[in-house]
Amino acid sequence: MTELVGLAEVRAARELLAGVTRTTPLEPSRPLSAAFGGPVWLKCENVQRAGSYKVRGAYVRISRLSAAERERGVVAASAGNHAQGVALAAGLVGTHATVFMPVNAPLPKVAATKGYGAQVELVGNTVDESLVAAQTFAERTGAILIHPFDHPDVIAGQGTVALEILEQCPDVRTIVTGVGGGGLISGMAVAAKALRPDVRLIGVQAAGAAAYPPSLAAGEPVRLPAFSTIADGIAVGRPGEITFNHVRKLVDEIVTVSEEDISRALLMLLERGKQVVEPAGAVGVAALLAGTVQVATPVVAVLSGGNIDPLLMLRVIEHGLAAAGRYLRVTVRCSDRPGQLASLLSEIAEHRANVVDVEHQRANPHLRLGEVEVALSVETRGVEHSDTLISALRASGYQVVFAADR
Repeated sequence: MTELVGLAEVRAARELLAGVTRTTPLEPSRPLSAAFGGPVWLKCENVQRAGSYKVRGAYVRISRLSAAERERGVVAASAGNHAQGVALAAGLVGTHATVFMPVNAPLPKVAATKGYGAQVELVGNTVDESLVAAQTFAERTGAILIHPFDHPDVIAGQGTVALEILEQCPDVRTIVTGVGGGGLISGMAVAAKALRPDVRLIGVQAAGAAAYPPSLAAGEPVRLPAFSTIADGIAVGRPGEITFNHVRKLVDEIVTVSEEDISRALLMLLERGKQVVEPAGAVGVAALLAGTVQVATPVVAVLSGGNIDPLLMLRVIEHGLAAAGRYLRVTVRCSDRPGQLASLLSEIAEHRANVVDVEHQRANPHLRLGEVEVALSVETRGVEHSDTLISALRASGYQVVFAADR
């Protein structure tokens, strides 16, 4: 049985991080506070150095290497955040970093990792595959592998997030955070349970990459046969040996959220919280918004990272609007006569909906002669407004067709 990290190790890690990482702010969330009838706070690790909490564990691990080990350099595998944390920490300590990243890693994360001075190698389609390549590189070259989560120093460094939360919100009763391999929640659970055993620790995974529920059920780490999610920062196919033991002993609950839940959370954080957060960093908020967890306030949700690809952000915003019922895509069939399109658009305008784009089609074998199909993307104020608009169009004689109806 792997020995657990202790509070003393987390406190020692905090001393090492003094002057290296910043104490990130704890911001109130009015929408969530109103929904839960009590204070809900956001721990903003998305504004940490290198854009996530990962630099905490990476620096603690690398700073404790001997001079001989630093001379050999370090190697890591990551989808982006650990990569940047290792690259930054290696530069601060004075050693060279090689980072293996999946071939589909977000370009801004790749560029940022290179910008911190690391050599980047794109290998594999997942972090797990990149990790195998990093381990092979370490064996061949003698470089020190800086594991993204499964090492006591890394866990201790991540646990400093909880020390800050307990100081910033002494009466916190629930902490919610995303979970990939489990390094962050393991370290936070060590600190929180040692200082406040009554605090409830809830971990959140993307449903498409949730390795912890089956692992906990089996009593040992279980590898997922396949996984996929927009939350690339927590897309890990198998829990670590060390982190699994921490989660099993110290974490109160692990839940999952859908891609739609994550999209809605990102949209809310951007619109209402003015927070730029990546999908993995928003899963805690997603669980709260979706009602997946029952929590006692005050609640702190950790925004674990903010390194989002701008192109992904555009897609996520659109998806989030659609999931929230504010972005409607429909196809309207009507007669092909002059003025018909203008009449259709005028009716939509009368219901104060905004047309984003229009596609006018006649060459569809499903259409009758003299009939035209108009594909519309419309912004509305929500589900109720969308339903009202669709009902009005149908009442006016338009045939409204959704993808599922075709």
